[in-house]
Amino acid sequence: MENHNEFKVKGEELLAKIKELIHQGNITRIIIKDEDGKVYLEIPVTVGVIGALLLPVLAAVGALAALAANFTIEVIRKAD
Repeated sequence: MENHNEFKVKGEELLAKIKELIHQGNITRIIIKDEDGKVYLEIPVTVGVIGALLLPVLAAVGALAALAANFTIEVIRKAD
């Protein structure tokens, strides 16, 4: 069973929100969409993915933030 949450953020807030979500833990997947619902990036987040392995993903998120003004972040969490 999975729980889905969505957050609406502006482009300049995107990277900070992604970092915050990753640090919260218990997230299995993060999906970044534009305001039309088009999926730009889907990030599988596992417990073992930390540190240097996340740097290329965060760089891609930072570049993505420059492309559009508004994003929706869909967060999928594993239900307890």
